[in-house]
Amino acid sequence: MLLADEQLVAFAATTDGARSIAFYTKVLGLTLRYEDDFAVSLEANGIELRLQKLTEFTPHPFTALGWQVGDIKTIVRKLVRRGVPLEMYPWMEQDEAGLWRAPGGALVAWFKDPDGNLLSVAQYPAD
Repeated sequence: MLLADEQLVAFAATTDGARSIAFYTKVLGLTLRYEDDFAVSLEANGIELRLQKLTEFTPHPFTALGWQVGDIKTIVRKLVRRGVPLEMYPWMEQDEAGLWRAPGGALVAWFKDPDGNLLSVAQYPAD
């Protein structure tokens, strides 16, 4: 219970604040809260996404941030129309739209931000 009722903050990294602001606001539709010398702060449906400004950054090979969405096919089409390429993995069975069906039934698609942070969208099966 220590942090269960506290507000979560998500963190990622960027080497170019202006480029990240453009991607996260214009492409993904998040709201810019503020920018300072240390970070870009964005609002993602009530959660702060803080992009730490670094001079050098090597992205992790795993998903850094993800969104649970209600209609993944529509979201994926909009991402592609906005110039965001989806990640295709030869070892995974993804459909032509780039969607992978997890063993539990969730549909998942991955894409990268301009710094190479791996992002995802997922639609979970209805209960």
